[in-house]
Amino acid sequence: MGIKHWAVGAALVAFAGVGAFVYLDAGRSVAPESTFVLLDGSSQTTADLRGKVTLVNFWATSCTTCVAEMPEIIATHNKYHAKGFDTLAVAMSYDPPSYVVNFAESRKLPFKVALDNTGAVAKAWGDVRLTPSTFIVNKRGEIVKSFVGAPNFPELHRLIEKLLAES
Repeated sequence: MGIKHWAVGAALVAFAGVGAFVYLDAGRSVAPESTFVLLDGSSQTTADLRGKVTLVNFWATSCTTCVAEMPEIIATHNKYHAKGFDTLAVAMSYDPPSYVVNFAESRKLPFKVALDNTGAVAKAWGDVRLTPSTFIVNKRGEIVKSFVGAPNFPELHRLIEKLLAES
């Protein structure tokens, strides 16, 4: 049994390392209670996400897949934001805050960016270590899907549209 778990773990690391899409079914678990410290110094909690469909993306400026997917995340945010969709990008604890600020400003990120200085947020969200890791949270605050690596954006858009249509 131990070898099987090791092989699955190694496969996930290999997939994430090349930026391949890996889908993990979160089984509609409630999003963990977290406080997100935003770049402007304000904070937001998981409870603040309720009522909107939210993409929570754990990323790092040193992650090539994260940087490569960011234009698609921006486009997704812009496409659905007026319909009740939000995006929260959570920078990993090892990412220097000055790099994160520079990235957010130079790329004109249109959504909230949080610094996870202590790693507590990543730990609460399933001990996230691989980037990018993305969670889709429905209006009720439940994680409905999670992705390790860049998501399939057409599939992601279909899911967002379905979740936005729910009451």
